[in-house]
Amino acid sequence: MSKQILYAGDTALKEAASYLAGIMHHYGIQFDYLASDRKFDLSLIGDGCRALILSDYPAANFQPGQLEAVAAKVDAGMGLLMIGGWESYTGMGGDYGRTAIGDVLPVALQERDDRINCPQPCLVERNASHLIISGLPFDEASPTIGGYNRVAKKAGGQEILSARRFEVSRKGREFLFFPAQEADPLLVTGSFGKGRVTAFTSDAAPHWVGGLVDWGDARVTACAAEANPVEIGNWYARLFYQMIHWTCAA
Repeated sequence: MSKQILYAGDTALKEAASYLAGIMHHYGIQFDYLASDRKFDLSLIGDGCRALILSDYPAANFQPGQLEAVAAKVDAGMGLLMIGGWESYTGMGGDYGRTAIGDVLPVALQERDDRINCPQPCLVERNASHLIISGLPFDEASPTIGGYNRVAKKAGGQEILSARRFEVSRKGREFLFFPAQEADPLLVTGSFGKGRVTAFTSDAAPHWVGGLVDWGDARVTACAAEANPVEIGNWYARLFYQMIHWTCAA
């Protein structure tokens, strides 16, 4: 029998997946895990599965017809959360744009490589109130990220958070910050049929997660079974917990 969540991607539990797995373990969320180099198995999203998380899990891992089957599960009420990375969205090998999952997501994907790496500050900007960010001080203490996949919000989607890049220079002892361009979507929610869908375009793990991984006023130490221990910020942990919880709650 499948568990409440299937988490696929982020290389392996002993690697980048330690972060999101640690958060779910900390909050008591049961999940099955599928490493990035494993082919997809539809039996893992059986009747008991409330949400599928895809994070750096390439579309090439799905066999013919499986992406359509996943879309049908979302239409019937299963949640879908995609987290950004080099093998998410379009990426360098995600390639979800011309698939059934691309139709399900609340964001439109680019035709070519959508990766944005941020060598200078990229701040998280709140656009709307939402249960996913409830109780989190985005206005008072905006965190930074190191990169994201560039997407466009679809009609009907709600852009809750944006990524705003800055160019920074120094004049004497003063640092000058200039917005590099218009902000890009970072957290967008929507629905597909009876299911909730969430797109978070940065990563949950280094390096793209940037300073967000340490965001908080207290530290959380967590270690999921078969994963490495992680020490993270409590607001970061709560953000991803609430993201997963909302996505499951259709």
